[in-house]
Amino acid sequence: MPALDNKPRLSMARILEMNLGFLGLQFSFGLQQGNMTPIYSYLGASEAALPLLQLAGPITGLLVQPLIGAMSDRTDSRWGRRTPYFLFGAVLCAIGLFFMPLSSSILMAVSMLWILDAGNNITMEPYRAYVSDRLAEEQHQIGFLTQSAFTGLAQMLAFLTPSLLVWWGMDQDWVDTHNIPYTARIAFMVGAVLSFSTILWSIWRVPELPLTLDQRAHIAAQPKTLGSTLAEIGGAIRDMPLAMRKMALMSLFQWYAMATYWAYVIYAIGRSVYGTDVPTSSGFHSAVLTNGEMAAFYNGVAFLAAFAMVPLARRMGAASLHAICLVIAGVGMLWLPHVTEKWMLFFPAIGVGLGWASIMGNPYIILAGSIPPERTGVYMGIFNMMIVIPMLLFAVTMPLIYQPLLGGDPRNVLTLCGVLMFCAAAAVWTVRERNAQGLPVGAVAE
Repeated sequence: MPALDNKPRLSMARILEMNLGFLGLQFSFGLQQGNMTPIYSYLGASEAALPLLQLAGPITGLLVQPLIGAMSDRTDSRWGRRTPYFLFGAVLCAIGLFFMPLSSSILMAVSMLWILDAGNNITMEPYRAYVSDRLAEEQHQIGFLTQSAFTGLAQMLAFLTPSLLVWWGMDQDWVDTHNIPYTARIAFMVGAVLSFSTILWSIWRVPELPLTLDQRAHIAAQPKTLGSTLAEIGGAIRDMPLAMRKMALMSLFQWYAMATYWAYVIYAIGRSVYGTDVPTSSGFHSAVLTNGEMAAFYNGVAFLAAFAMVPLARRMGAASLHAICLVIAGVGMLWLPHVTEKWMLFFPAIGVGLGWASIMGNPYIILAGSIPPERTGVYMGIFNMMIVIPMLLFAVTMPLIYQPLLGGDPRNVLTLCGVLMFCAAAAVWTVRERNAQGLPVGAVAE
């Protein structure tokens, strides 16, 4: 078999298969984005407390992903370098998804979310590193933007599933004794099956490349203790490439905006389109389904846009393309709070979809082109810290500003999201690092 220092070019079919696991992984994230805040509200949580209840994702991401990334860089097992982490994370994810809609209290829902997010985060960064390991540098664009496409497709399906069940005859107001709709229960259980089966398919059809003798020797020489792993993370932060440092500010703005958007968009739609802020009302159930349909639409836009971005990223560079997409997303978020008719929501959703496609692809193209291959796992994990720290800031700060600065109105929260997206675009525009060909990072010679 070919070695890692002589990577074969893969066909498009193989690239799709190796990224299929992202379908299950992102279906899980889509279910969280579309259903966790309503589930907390059904169980009695207040709007202001919602960010604190969502701490599982950012905290597990902050603690788990850098550690798992560093550990996978130093793993040499009979099953591969990254594969053991895929499998363990997929099992945890499936358990969390299966039991989440059976929650009888806020405490149970929070506990299941911690299990679910731990599984997602154990799987995520080794998966990113696996794509970088497996593909030659000239295929990084198509590899990571294919992941972005699967993110759009998976989340489109996740958001749309409850509405499909209603269209097929289920009553949107059919709830269990804890006010959780049965449509959510079925969607989560479908997600449990997908999250495990798609990852299994990917690693079976496109296994990892074998390590070279030099790489095995390098891994064998590395200490494996927790202290050495933490030291590796610290050293990688100290030696972080300049392009990655510049992306930290971009990540702060864009991920604070996305976390805020996901937490409050349903409540904004409930007020602006359905005139309600009561979580147990039929109007709120309609707002949840409408957000699912709108989110499915913008993820469909992201699915198509991700493929269209491949030649654009090659020509103009990933940083410039990302800045443009963030501006378009910001316009969409500013527009959404002023929409009062359901059908009009799908126009600003186009902007959100373009921004989401770029967020899930272009920053990773910049990253993969600027980090040393032997530290891919740890740097992917550190980059995730730049995602979860803004989410932690959101969880801590939003309860403090929701009432006094934003008037307790989720529509004002979406306006803040739009402004933050413009700030993220300005930040990423400053990333002008050059690759080995002297082109902007993420661009390749024609």
